[in-house]
Amino acid sequence: MKGINGIWQDRKRILGLPITFTKYTLTEDRLFRETGLLNLKEEEVLLYRVRDLEVRRSLGQRIFGVGTVCVHSSDKTTPHLDLINIKNPREVKEAIFREVERVKEERRMRTTELVDDGDQDEYDDDME
Repeated sequence: MKGINGIWQDRKRILGLPITFTKYTLTEDRLFRETGLLNLKEEEVLLYRVRDLEVRRSLGQRIFGVGTVCVHSSDKTTPHLDLINIKNPREVKEAIFREVERVKEERRMRTTELVDDGDQDEYDDDME
């Protein structure tokens, strides 16, 4: 991905070594995954669309010092983007989180979560 200045870059690793053709790049406003050798596929998620982040580390991943960061977004074409077998997955997750919060703050986006507690309001009763 020439010409893109990334905040963070890594490759998918096998046995802890970066010998695959999958590249990950975090920029100021997007997260990219590029796969393939001859036929390249590039996917991206706009950071302001990221909804949730999680880290997964199997026993094998822990042995080789890698993990998977799962990015859940509201993007229709890429609602789920996994950064598989990367070094320092917790630090990467935190870096993505900081950039997501910064981008959302710049765009003056408000995040709200709807919690269904099972109770109905008086307003809901009046609508029936």
